[in-house]
Amino acid sequence: MKRPILQEVRTVTVTSKGQISLPKAMRKKNFKEGKKLALIAFDDHIELRSVESFQKAVDLSKPGVITALMSSRSLAREWLTPEEDEAWKDL
Repeated sequence: MKRPILQEVRTVTVTSKGQISLPKAMRKKNFKEGKKLALIAFDDHIELRSVESFQKAVDLSKPGVITALMSSRSLAREWLTPEEDEAWKDL
């Protein structure tokens, strides 16, 4: 697989809820509103990729990969609640 070419580096700040905002220039260039992203965690870094790009790069038959692609809407029903926010606020 061809390695991607580094185009730009920006910094972001993580909020108390673990949220970040993508810089406007990057949103306009790569991540339009409503686009589904895959957040990929490594030992020393994370990557954001379009779900389409991630699906092309990953062997979907490997264990755990399908779980990573679960709908954010289905997960949000359980995780985006005031009770969950309260439980995680001091971590």
